[in-house]
Amino acid sequence: MENYFYYDEKECQFIPVTYGLAERVIYTLSLWILVGAVVTAVTLSLLSFSVGSPAEIALKAENKVLYDQLHETRKSIEYLDQQIATIASMDNDIYRTMLGIDPISDDERQAGVGGADIYARFDAYSDPSSDLLRWTASNLEGIERRINIQKLSFEEIKANYNQNKELMRNIPAIRPVSGIILSGFGMRPHPVLGYKRMHEGVDFRARVGTPVYATGDGVVKSARRWRTYGLLLVIDHGHGYETRYAHLSSLADGIRPGVKVERGQIVARSGNSGVTSGPHLHYEVVRNGRPVDPMNYMFADLTPDEYVEYRRIADSMTMSMD
Repeated sequence: MENYFYYDEKECQFIPVTYGLAERVIYTLSLWILVGAVVTAVTLSLLSFSVGSPAEIALKAENKVLYDQLHETRKSIEYLDQQIATIASMDNDIYRTMLGIDPISDDERQAGVGGADIYARFDAYSDPSSDLLRWTASNLEGIERRINIQKLSFEEIKANYNQNKELMRNIPAIRPVSGIILSGFGMRPHPVLGYKRMHEGVDFRARVGTPVYATGDGVVKSARRWRTYGLLLVIDHGHGYETRYAHLSSLADGIRPGVKVERGQIVARSGNSGVTSGPHLHYEVVRNGRPVDPMNYMFADLTPDEYVEYRRIADSMTMSMD
């Protein structure tokens, strides 16, 4: 505590000011309180500058949650994009092909737009946020445009179908059995004969005696044992289409050449006749005398996800069952 003086005119000298104990204690406490207040104020100012105020901290936490949610939304958008691409592929390769409608090109399906930068409003944010917002807005609008194009395509297909109902009833459009695919269409090593040759159909897993269904309306063309196919059933669907069901164990009652059958009707039972490596159903689709990939003719009872899975299995299996 500093000393203070006063001038005594009678004594003509400076006299030191004296303090009592209480005054000294009060002075010391006041000084420490003042210093503490100043230090606290400076500390809070530094923290506010470096960390932020409580309101700013809460806002940063909220922004992080929103940013993370945008990342999750991006994953959902990417999944939707894949689903739409699968539907578009089926639309071109199956539905429009079956009806003889020209496919829609990728450029038409993308329906791109040009001109001014319509996402410039996002530039006010930080680069990561701006990029994510731009990507999200752009892809959502792209998906919306592609869905609208797909809706128009389905309307065209529906109108064409209504004009060709007989054709659509006859086209093989369902799976012949409920089992999964074991091998696809294309060059495959034969499991018994040992050499690589064209596998002109798809193999379905099926135990002996599993019901086999006609995949479209038609007339039985032949039902007999035929070379390595074993017991073979051939159905003529007209319009250039035939289906073949091989390695059967038996035919359904009444199935013989000249008999009319309908899509979904049980026409035979699967088996292990002919040259095979095990029980299954070998199924072929022939169009205008040439075998075609039956995977492209299962659009009536396969969802897009099932189609993708069937296609993955068919392409990954390197050996056929027959």
